Amino acid sequence: MTVSSDDELEALKRIGRIVANTLEAMGKAIAPGMTTRELDGIGRAFLAAHGARPAPELAYGFPGATCISVNEEIAHGIPGDRRIGPGDLVNIDVSAERDGYFSDTGASFAVPPVTRAVERLCRDGRRALWTGLRQVGADRPLAGIGQAVGAFAKQNGYTLVRNLASHGVGLSLHEDPKEIATWPDASERRIMGEGLVFTVEPFLSRGATVAEDGGDPWTLYGHPRAPTVQYEHTVVATRAGPLVLTMPG
Repeated sequence: MTVSSDDELEALKRIGRIVANTLEAMGKAIAPGMTTRELDGIGRAFLAAHGARPAPELAYGFPGATCISVNEEIAHGIPGDRRIGPGDLVNIDVSAERDGYFSDTGASFAVPPVTRAVERLCRDGRRALWTGLRQVGADRPLAGIGQAVGAFAKQNGYTLVRNLASHGVGLSLHEDPKEIATWPDASERRIMGEGLVFTVEPFLSRGATVAEDGGDPWTLYGHPRAPTVQYEHTVVATRAGPLVLTMPG
């Protein structure tokens, strides 16, 4: 969507804060021995307490309130009986709707003890996200996001998962502009209009280049198998740059 009024922006800020605070609460709750279903329950309860509905469930019938992916799972993991263990890399993706507006955020969390390589990967995953976010602004090329993230990944010795893209969001979970690459894409010619709402969500990896299907209709795995992180914000393109909607507060 493109923001056209102060009321729309306030509604987007409201649901953005809710998903951000939900993600923060879930991240703080992660503990060895808990199941991903238990962690999802924390997210579901937080969303409900703030008048929001889980978007994956609402839009697609996903079997959970949030997507929780552990280690070899890199996206759309189904909450279930899997127990989180020490050293695991846990990705949580939270998206929700309130009052007809949607927002989407995500982050990866390393469960102690953490190797230096994974600690660095998480740090650089956040850096990759902000490298992309700094390219956001009214009348700027969408291609700039992927070009900047790609240069960062190459400079620091990482790969990018090249078939999991950013997307428009706002009045639905996924909408135009669709398939916004967070890797260099020479075919991308679109320009960010003022007020455009979309996600930025690079998947930074120590070797994976694509996501592939697994044994269920939802969970995606990195190929080749390698530690992979994802950090995501929902933003509005403004003349002053990116307005990040999914900051906790």
